[in-house]
Amino acid sequence: MHLQTLLSDTLAGHRLTPDEATFLFSVTGPEVFDLFRAADELCRQKNGNRVTFVRNQNIHITNICKNLCGFCGFGRTKNSPGAYLFGESEVKEQVRAAKERKVSEICFLSGVHPDFTLETYLQFMRWVHEVYPSVHIHAFSPDEVDFVARKENLPTSDVIDRLMKGGLGTLQGTAAEILVDDVRKTICPAKVKTDVWERITREAHGRGLRSTATIMYGSTETPRDRAEHLDRIRTIQDDTGGFTEMVLLTYIHQKTPLYEKGLVQYGPTGRDDLVTTAVCRLFLDNFDHIQVSWPKLGVKMTQMALLAGADDLAGTMYLDDVTGEAGGGMSEYLDPKEMEHMCADLGRVLAERTTLYSIVS
Repeated sequence: MHLQTLLSDTLAGHRLTPDEATFLFSVTGPEVFDLFRAADELCRQKNGNRVTFVRNQNIHITNICKNLCGFCGFGRTKNSPGAYLFGESEVKEQVRAAKERKVSEICFLSGVHPDFTLETYLQFMRWVHEVYPSVHIHAFSPDEVDFVARKENLPTSDVIDRLMKGGLGTLQGTAAEILVDDVRKTICPAKVKTDVWERITREAHGRGLRSTATIMYGSTETPRDRAEHLDRIRTIQDDTGGFTEMVLLTYIHQKTPLYEKGLVQYGPTGRDDLVTTAVCRLFLDNFDHIQVSWPKLGVKMTQMALLAGADDLAGTMYLDDVTGEAGGGMSEYLDPKEMEHMCADLGRVLAERTTLYSIVS
């Protein structure tokens, strides 16, 4: 394939194929800058000069998890040193802090505790809204929906309905990782299979419950696996329009089982981070927004991703033990003033948004 021709055609409206995306993932040398420029141009066509963020806070609930994925350094068994499960007082204390900070979104950051039930999840949301009734709750994943549905012997569609009635604002698009079952057998064998993740996501979108889409890249998958993942995500979006954004999650390897077992030696390079950002922007033509994760990339690489197709800085976060436990060096709070400085340095304008991308200021 000829890179310049492919990029030119894509900017003119050509829809990339998985084969072409696989080729783009392999771009190296000075040609990466041509890839970045094309992705940046498409990003500007969709979003102009604007970069967005949401004022949010993660709420930690437990690091005890049934999944214990190979790419994760956060999950623990019940009896592991450092395992915790917060109760009502601890959760509400975090919510009070979020209310004082005037965040608009609360995001549950939690392992999938083997004892959790549907009522447990409904209870968590009641605790949040008892303290902060107006806040948007972004929580759970298709894997968690499937887990409690099987435990309660309910259809997953019924679980989604109950969660929505209980106060869920948007569904987390996590547990996707790479939507190729051969990869999932290695990195997250206890999680739902690809088809189940897709089915539950479609059920949520069909009920008006929107969700994020995610890709966790840089572990054991191939460029072709990434392309197949993106193709599946794009097809769902074609059919439902329910995804709010694509969230890029670079694999942090240093303290994870995959690394400790010798199954991987390194996480993604800086080139890979930026190329993946660009390919996501170019391939996902039916997405308006590509989100970069500053806790995982760090501020400087995050800023560069804004020149390679990304337009959203995620949120203020305040807490991200999932990244920290895996070995990430930056995992707490990013002040909107610093975000504004980063954007101004690129000639961009920062805007605060809601979870559903209404502009606040």
